[in-house]
Parts: sequence; structure tokens; C-alpha cells
Amino acid sequence: MAFNYDKYLRIEKMPTLWCWGCGDGVILKSFVRAIEKLGWEQDDVCVVSGIGCSGRFSSYVDFNTVHTTHGRTVAYATGIKLANPDKHVICVGGDGDALAIGGNHTIHGCRRNIDITFIIINNFIYGLTNSQTSPTTPKGMWTVSQKAGNIDPTFDTCDLAIAAGASFVARESMLDPKKLEKVMVKAMEHKGFSVIDVLSNCHINLGRKNKMVSAMDNLKWIDSITVSKKKYDTMTPEEQLNLLPTGIIKQDTEADEYCDMYAEIIKVHQGQRGKITQDDFEKKI
Repeated sequence: MAFNYDKYLRIEKMPTLWCWGCGDGVILKSFVRAIEKLGWEQDDVCVVSGIGCSGRFSSYVDFNTVHTTHGRTVAYATGIKLANPDKHVICVGGDGDALAIGGNHTIHGCRRNIDITFIIINNFIYGLTNSQTSPTTPKGMWTVSQKAGNIDPTFDTCDLAIAAGASFVARESMLDPKKLEKVMVKAMEHKGFSVIDVLSNCHINLGRKNKMVSAMDNLKWIDSITVSKKKYDTMTPEEQLNLLPTGIIKQDTEADEYCDMYAEIIKVHQGQRGKITQDDFEKKI
């Protein structure tokens, strides 16, 4: 039986405004297939997106959705999750939205370990606003804001998320939608802050301005810089240079989750100690 995408999409918004060949559509399809596999009711899901090409994500899916200001996806999502801890909250942001103007919110979402899944669509450029350097733009690449070639060091999204305390961190590309779907299921099942670095192509504003004329050229480049974590772990440090491992990078099922801790705070202030005493709570913090 064919998968019924229409169930999860706002058909009146179709076709999407994304450029032909853009990976965002592949990521969108993997996402709704993951939701179907999880068996979640649409009314129990909230998708929060910001500004940029990825910001349109929330416009196309038929769940509870919030389209926020630039870089504020995690901040809005944190409030939504704390007010509705039994609901499934998913953030979608771009590399600029999540790691530049929104970088502060991202690291605090990671350190709090609040039960939110953050899908970061990483196309290595500010795509919507015409090719400015983003935190993940490779050094030497042409951008509107660095026409002689990018000189900024690049963020490794997964390393950043791990260092900040996220309890689930993974990376995949849109080249393998089935693998991406499986990782999304794992991330959304995980209780805690989950980050997925999803590598995608922007052949219009990154590729064709950096000698990758077609979408396929851009995809071949993404393929050339990725390798499975299993293989990556067998390589020497020299071989690992300029490569990004894909798969689940970190999964910690023992870390305390923020909504649970917040519920305990409420019990303490209401004089209902719950599972812990005041002394136990003070030790936790």
C-alpha cells in the first residue's frame, strides 16, 4: 500500500516554494514517514521552525505548528514543551538559524536536556538570503559576504551539541532517505534533547557559485565528505580530516530530562516532595 503523504501535509500549500532539486523536500518526506512509523497522533505533535529555507517546513506539515523569529526556535519550543510535557515537540532550523543567531538557544537546549528533537538542515550557507557565510560554510568557499573565499573556521554541529550536553546526537544526509528516516525515529523516541545534523544541498546559492553547477554535483560533494561512523572510527586522524561521520554519534539514556526536573521543582514548592526530598533536590542542583 502506497504511503499517504497527504495525511500529514497541508495540500493547499503545495507545491512547495523550495527550489527544484533542494534536499528540504526529501527531509520533509523522511520526517512524515518517521511520524507514521512512531504512530503518533497529529494533534500530539508540534513543529517549530524559524527563518530561512528550513523555516517553511512548519508551513507544509499538518500538525500543531509555530513559525517563529530568526534563531528563536529552541526558545519557543522550550516554552511549548514545559507547558505541554506530554506532547512531542520538534524544532527545524537551518545551519544559520540554529548555529549563528540561534546558537545561544541551541547550546542551552542541549545543556538542559529538555525532551525536544532539533532537526538542523545544514546546507552550509545562508540559502534564503542569497549566499552569506554560515557557521558551517567550508573554508575557502565563495560567499556573498566573503568573495575572496571563507576564512572563518567551521562548526562541527555534532561536536558542538555533544560538548553542550545533548543526550542524543546524530548526523545523516538527505542522500539516503531511509537511513535518515530511521535516525529520526530514534531521535524522536529518545527522551532528552536530540540533535540531528542533516546535510543537504543548496545547489543554487552554494553549489553553482563554488564550481558545483548542478544539484547532482552538489550531492556528489556531500557524498565525498561523509562516511559512516563505523568506518570513521577505524580511520587514522589524518584520514579523518575533512570527513564527517554519519549515524548515531551519541546516545545517553541515563541523563536527567528537564521537564521531569521541572515537575519535581513544582512539587517542592507546593510542599509535595514527590520522589525526592528537599535535601535530595539541592544535591541535584
